[in-house]
Amino acid sequence: MTAEILAWSRSILTTTPARWLSLARWVPEELLLLRPAPAEWSALECLRHIVDTERLSMQGRVRALLAGEGIPGFDPEADGSKEPPTLALADEFDRMRRESLALLDEVNETDLVKRSLHAEYGMVTLDQFLHHWAAHDLMHTVQAERALMQPFIRGCGSWVENYADHIAKTG
Repeated sequence: MTAEILAWSRSILTTTPARWLSLARWVPEELLLLRPAPAEWSALECLRHIVDTERLSMQGRVRALLAGEGIPGFDPEADGSKEPPTLALADEFDRMRRESLALLDEVNETDLVKRSLHAEYGMVTLDQFLHHWAAHDLMHTVQAERALMQPFIRGCGSWVENYADHIAKTG
């Protein structure tokens, strides 16, 4: 699968901003700000985290891996934005992701074995990082969509049994 990861990760990394732009354009901000449970992120809080990692982590990790330099850890609570999330984050993410994709254009298959020491995870390869980056995009987009599902699940009456695996635990 190593050879495919460049194309596969790029396909995910390319589609994620369009998904967020669509949500920001068509879904009411009030719905995007609803937390599924008190300790869980709203959809816009998920987007804020994706923007934080794009700004503070992702491009830097690619550059570090290409250069064989160490990779610092990233703590979303300490390192992330404290600003309230807004719909404008979707446009900011789209712009930053285009920059990230341009950097990814510089990566070739022979770079995938390059290694760096990550402060939290030890030795990692560029191949592993690309797997992580695509999974991270998908995880937080699914998390956001799960948050959006909650008011609909709560109001669907007898159909609620169809959503048992998606109901946010409130305590």
